[in-house]
Amino acid sequence: MNLPKGIESILIDKETIESKVTELANIIDNNYKDIETPLVVIGLLKGSFIFMSDLVKQMQTPLQVDFMIASSYGDSMENTEVSIIKDIETHISGRHVLIVEDIIDTGITLTKIENILSNRNPKSMKICTLLNKPSRRTSEVNIDFNGFDIDDHFVGGMGLDYAQKYRNLPYIGVVKNEKL
Repeated sequence: MNLPKGIESILIDKETIESKVTELANIIDNNYKDIETPLVVIGLLKGSFIFMSDLVKQMQTPLQVDFMIASSYGDSMENTEVSIIKDIETHISGRHVLIVEDIIDTGITLTKIENILSNRNPKSMKICTLLNKPSRRTSEVNIDFNGFDIDDHFVGGMGLDYAQKYRNLPYIGVVKNEKL
């Protein structure tokens, strides 16, 4: 297979991802099998859209989807501010919520989003991620449904990008160092 110019190698191939997405969907379905109202699945854009689409297509649980866009900025890791660019439109009070992420590294933005959404009184809130980089974690995050733990590589594919490139790759590729 010819890799795109900026991709050095395939970290997780398409078939492995597809198998993991099916496995996660089954686990999530089992977790929510007795809920009375549709599960609210919130994708954090832009990166989660492909993973979330593949995930919800595999799920049998009645659900509703919504999206949120957050921007992080600040002059240090401790003082990072999170700005909501696009908020969810769904009222989540008393509802079960599943936050879907493409990748969790430091955990700072996700922790702040969790705090924002918790203030809206969901019945429960869980996190599902395709990729987890525990070596980069600076904020404690409880991941309920985890696809893959990866080392500290910069990756693209399955919605993840480098400078808006590689989102459409059907696998997770390692971005070449000279591109960074």
